Amino acid sequence: MNVNELNAIAKKMVAKGKGLLAADESTGTIKKRFDAIGVQNTEENRRDYREFMFRTDVAMKNNIGGVILFDETIRQKAKDGTPLVKLIEQAGAVPGIKVDKGAKPLAGSNGETITEGLDGLRERFVEYHQLGARFAKWRATYDPTKVSYNCINANAQALARYAALAQENGIVPIVEPEVLMDYDNTIDTCMQVTEWVLKETFQQLYYANVALEGMILKPNMAISGKKCSKQAGVEEVAEKTVTLLKRCVPSAVPGIAFLSGGQSDEEATAHLNAMNAAHPDLPWALTFSYGRALQAAPQKAWSGKAENVSAAQAAFAHRAKMNGLAATGGWKKEMEKAA
Repeated sequence: MNVNELNAIAKKMVAKGKGLLAADESTGTIKKRFDAIGVQNTEENRRDYREFMFRTDVAMKNNIGGVILFDETIRQKAKDGTPLVKLIEQAGAVPGIKVDKGAKPLAGSNGETITEGLDGLRERFVEYHQLGARFAKWRATYDPTKVSYNCINANAQALARYAALAQENGIVPIVEPEVLMDYDNTIDTCMQVTEWVLKETFQQLYYANVALEGMILKPNMAISGKKCSKQAGVEEVAEKTVTLLKRCVPSAVPGIAFLSGGQSDEEATAHLNAMNAAHPDLPWALTFSYGRALQAAPQKAWSGKAENVSAAQAAFAHRAKMNGLAATGGWKKEMEKAA
């Protein structure tokens, strides 16, 4: 493991004004997105969809530091035969890969989950590195209304083992512990559970000898559950999230790239911007690693039609630019209307 090389990759991923495009939806998840826009879920359509994003030069070069890919996508070639990984590299972004096998029921718990995928991971990392991946992602999920130490500890150990294996193979691990926002909990409950999760996760990363300089954290924000009757405002989300991170995340970590977690496009941008605008001197880069919050608009604009590609690329470029501005604290709501 070369920590300096890993650190250089991590810093490139979260360079000023840049964040990550989470394009790692599984075949089942992308089907739900395609169903919503009336597109058949074929390998060719999945390829065409991702290809037009990776060819959106203005977005990729200016605002995307890395792209998280699914196993199918990292092996695919564009229509002209160019590997999709090469398109990402040519734009100056870093190709990455989702390696976990999904959240499964945790035995002995009350409906909690454990993320699987450690078996054979060392060998998969060797192959993914050969295919061009220079970072990876592993996601663990937690229900804030019934979380237990057993669940938090089991997932923290899995995240740490994954991260150590990634670094062993010259790959920067994105560590993604996600406290889900699908419930009726308050922002304070989310904050308390996230603090517990992050502290346990970093403890296990320490035990596993993971170099913090060569990783990226992908957490949820401190945010109200979707079903909560009282929704916290933008400033409260920003302040409580930054307070939480200061308590839990060592300054050696180069960057924190938030997941959007079901927030709307503009909400995810506004929250990120408020954090950076109020706290310009944090020890880590605060940026985005968004899926839906970057892709919902271009998906709708595209709707599977070749004649809509330029409009879809414009929609993607706009969302990438807005989030790039938010990553520096320079976004304003009226910029959305000017598009």
